[in-house]
Amino acid sequence: MRDWSGKRYWLVGASEGLGRALAHKLSRAGVEVIVSARSEDRLKEVVAELPGRASYVTVDISDSESVAAAVEEVGEIDGLVFLAGLATLLKAQDWDTDRVEQMFDVNLTGAARVIGRVIRPMVDRDAGHIVMIGSLSAYRGLPESIGYSASKAGLMALAESMHGDLRDTGVTVQLANPGYIDTRMQDDNPHSKPFMMSPETAAREVFDQMSGDSFHKAFPFGFSLLFRFSRFLPTGLYEWIFFRR
Repeated sequence: MRDWSGKRYWLVGASEGLGRALAHKLSRAGVEVIVSARSEDRLKEVVAELPGRASYVTVDISDSESVAAAVEEVGEIDGLVFLAGLATLLKAQDWDTDRVEQMFDVNLTGAARVIGRVIRPMVDRDAGHIVMIGSLSAYRGLPESIGYSASKAGLMALAESMHGDLRDTGVTVQLANPGYIDTRMQDDNPHSKPFMMSPETAAREVFDQMSGDSFHKAFPFGFSLLFRFSRFLPTGLYEWIFFRR
């Protein structure tokens, strides 16, 4: 069980949804929480809600200068949770270059911008904790998911590579791949959303993982098995299951 008392964690993408709920979990556990996103008003609301020591720093993770300034303002941290994510349903036939690039810039390149500026101090002191929030859509390409599936698959590969490099050090890397969470991200999704979780339920899952040592967690468990095992399915069977509407 991880000792949370007195630790400082920076949550990037924590103005609402899972990030906001996880901030509450960490704050109640005794963590000093720094929350970041673009919306200052929402961040102020989160900080006012939290029971423990908390602050906010605005950041635009698509802007390298904004990330650098935020890292400087946040200062030394014990842990980073990267929760920022952007999802838009988009078919290849309707390719929108700006929207696809935006999803990559937030979901994958944004993660690289933030992690790249906090990992060196952790490596130098041989202590730290980096958590990345991915998606069940990362395991294999999904229809109408141009941009989102690919960017989340890249994030999963990034986490796996980092874990492989750092697993025998004092820097812990973890990856959580949740299914559907009831947030604004789902507002434009007209399809069924089986086993959709509240942000609070998802936050409990992530917090439980963060409290232990396991690198990878996918949830809800039963629903996640369909996606995890899809990697081993023959192409024809995979398409029959996932590409039917």
